[in-house]
Amino acid sequence: MPPSLNLAASSADITREICDIETVSDHEGPLADAIEAAMRGLAHLTVDRFGDTVVARTTLGRASRVVIAGHIDTVPLNGNLPVRALDVQGEAVLWGRGTVDMKAGVAVQLKLAVELTDPVMDVTWIWYDHEEVAESVNGLNLLSQAHPELLRGDFAILGEPTAAGIEGGCNGNLRAEVRTTGRRSHSARSWVGENAIHAAAPILARLAAYEPASVEVDSLVYREGLNAVGISGGIAGNVIPDECTVHVNYRFAPSTSPEQAVEHVRTVFEGFEVRILDLAGGARPGLDAPIVRAFAQAVGGSPRPKYGWTDVARFSRLGMPAVNYGPGDPMLAHADDEQVPVAQIEACEAGLRSLLTGAPR
Repeated sequence: MPPSLNLAASSADITREICDIETVSDHEGPLADAIEAAMRGLAHLTVDRFGDTVVARTTLGRASRVVIAGHIDTVPLNGNLPVRALDVQGEAVLWGRGTVDMKAGVAVQLKLAVELTDPVMDVTWIWYDHEEVAESVNGLNLLSQAHPELLRGDFAILGEPTAAGIEGGCNGNLRAEVRTTGRRSHSARSWVGENAIHAAAPILARLAAYEPASVEVDSLVYREGLNAVGISGGIAGNVIPDECTVHVNYRFAPSTSPEQAVEHVRTVFEGFEVRILDLAGGARPGLDAPIVRAFAQAVGGSPRPKYGWTDVARFSRLGMPAVNYGPGDPMLAHADDEQVPVAQIEACEAGLRSLLTGAPR
């Protein structure tokens, strides 16, 4: 039997409940079972299950549809379960794995999915697996390939941690190897060989001199970055290396296409062998869309850019504006002291509730 969820509880209590169901990637099944069981008992939702991804939809014939998604897996534990309730300088906090990334956001979504039987717009709720691991097994990725129609709507919200503020779209992400070659020789007779590590010096010099752009997209300014994130070469302490690889990461604004990003990296490292390892386009926030403006008004505050890549990019590919919105400080995601203020959980619930009911906060 799947664990039973008390979705009539507060969103903070639901956070604690689902965090204590351990769901390190590859172990999402029990929580997915519990979510499916809870949703299938609701007359206002149509429920589908794909692997460990659960999709619940209203079909009320509203003029617009919002897709609200959250992943249910976490990174590995490190003595940080069960969740503990703490008082941090007078603020109620939930401490433990998944509280930030991103079960507090999922808890808010689950509570509202149950309670809001007559929202002012149709809603597609998606709770998916394997976000923290390889792209090839990401539940939202697999769903987009098998049933792209279930991701379609007029607007998408991903419950990634944003400290209860809106972070629009996301930067794109490119990983590449820049390679040099040489000729091996004994290090005591180095003049016989050609040192591939030394030949990588111009690559590092170009990176050190590189000035990343700040690009305005839909009134948000996205900071780019091009950095060496690793370097490898050499086989022994007495051998001149014949190969060296500099591992490079390029974070690019959502107005730049993946193809343009590749061309830019190849231009920066012209004259060197460049191999693209991973490439994902960014997502425009679409803040000028009326439905996004309504959400921003419901949440309050000024939207910020999302510098890292998130799954909002999948919605952007479908032509949908998409934002990140969830409780928790993103700087604490994956940290061993992961913790979320209860006030942020409550603020996110109020923001989503205002959007979906049309009632002011």
